Amino acid sequence: MLLEVEGFILQETPYGETSKIINVFTKEYGVIGIMCKGAKSLKSKNRVATMHLSYSKFNIYYKKNKLSTLVSADIIDPLKNIKGNITLIGYVTYLTELTNQVLKQSNNYLIYDDFINTILKIETGLDPLVLTNILELKYLSELGVLFELDCCVICGGTTGIVTIDSDKGGFICLKCHTNEILVDKKVIQMLRMYYYIKIKSISTIKVSDNIKHTINEFLDRYYERYTGLYLNSKNFLKKLI
Repeated sequence: MLLEVEGFILQETPYGETSKIINVFTKEYGVIGIMCKGAKSLKSKNRVATMHLSYSKFNIYYKKNKLSTLVSADIIDPLKNIKGNITLIGYVTYLTELTNQVLKQSNNYLIYDDFINTILKIETGLDPLVLTNILELKYLSELGVLFELDCCVICGGTTGIVTIDSDKGGFICLKCHTNEILVDKKVIQMLRMYYYIKIKSISTIKVSDNIKHTINEFLDRYYERYTGLYLNSKNFLKKLI
């Protein structure tokens, strides 16, 4: 069956001297493996559009649960700003690896819109750390380990939330607080907003450095403790930011 699909290349594997296999995340069909014959050749018209971290349109002979075959490919967005900045490449590489792992556990293709819109917002120059944390928080639901956003993790109370703790696994109210480090109340507000906001609707980002880094540190520790995911790209990203 001949299909035209759009998607983002999560992984690229050499195949012989001039060909390669790419894993493409698509909205309609999830992750598709595509054989790209001759696409590694410098003369191939499909070379650029089939590179790792490319957002492209693909005409393929589609085979469900099997390796599809590429007919042609065209770039949708060259992502020039991202590919010209090593730090942004680090963010997108991490998000790509994380998304690949999330799909293996949840198989929910509906995360495609959140993923691709995050990439496109990073490309426009919006804060990559905030966008990354927003997507990470949304992915916790897909991984089945999202903490309660509206109540204390200890008593279930919905008022007097004063901090958040990765070891305890979520928000903590004043009544249950012991020796956990208190956080700015905006951290609580922003975490809730991060989860509920539609990424496509974001046009500006105004978050103080202190709030950003507090949220990022919490999510880093939470991922380490509850997801079981250990990604090399995350370690590389930490060295860049």
